[in-house]
Amino acid sequence: MKLPISLRILNGFAMALFGAFAVFQYNDIDPEVYHRASSLDAALWLGFYALVSTLFALALMKRSAPRWLLLFGAVACLVKMGQTGWGLWINIFGQDTFTMMQVSMSSADPRVELSREFFGALIALAGIAALWWQGRRFGLGVPTEAGVS
Repeated sequence: MKLPISLRILNGFAMALFGAFAVFQYNDIDPEVYHRASSLDAALWLGFYALVSTLFALALMKRSAPRWLLLFGAVACLVKMGQTGWGLWINIFGQDTFTMMQVSMSSADPRVELSREFFGALIALAGIAALWWQGRRFGLGVPTEAGVS
């Protein structure tokens, strides 16, 4: 079954958005921007967002991602949310006022970056849920064991 034009537009937008998120992760290794930047962490986030972008690209090609890949993506989102949720908690309920607009992360106050990362993973989880729904609702080509419809 063919996806409605509105979903194709939404999938194209989401593919570009998560692709841009992946590209922006390159900034996270810049020591001029972030104190004690972790290249590994930035690379993992880049890969994470690139995976979600690729899943949307598959939907645009009228293909469904293998269920194990959607499950892997959902688990990765939950893991990232678990790793960063404490920063959001402190940002909301801590002594300092809530902010998402601080220019850079510092080791003294990581809550802003962790809050941003939490919401990025939450948005990615919503995207993966939407892809799962599209596959079930519109019967996108289900890959066979060899990965071909």
